[in-house]
Amino acid sequence: VQLQASGGGWVQPGGSLRLSCAASGFTLDYYAIGWFRQAPGKEREWVSCISSSDGSTYYVDSVKGRFTISRDVAKNTVYLQMNSLKAEDTAVYYCGAGLGMAGLLLHPSMVGYWGQGTQVTVSS
Repeated sequence: VQLQASGGGWVQPGGSLRLSCAASGFTLDYYAIGWFRQAPGKEREWVSCISSSDGSTYYVDSVKGRFTISRDVAKNTVYLQMNSLKAEDTAVYYCGAGLGMAGLLLHPSMVGYWGQGTQVTVSS
């Protein structure tokens, strides 16, 4: 099982980025995928996840309406479209995979496999 995260970078407040998480060694209907982030000096937090069973999506309140998680089953890739970015979104973003609970990954402790992080910096 491998996860390859990409798409981070620097963007001004209000800008957009799209993160990608390419999975190999399993299919997206077996493991749920989640996005997590860790800011300097803070614990890793859950941001969003997409269900392995039906593709339903979930978000932490602070990103609702701004971030969209999606998946391309054919490419075995999960995306996180991030719009209206704020300075407080600055963090290293990680994708994770696991069986989770009822096909959902809602906490870092549920993750069985991690991708490498990708840095997102929002500043003017």
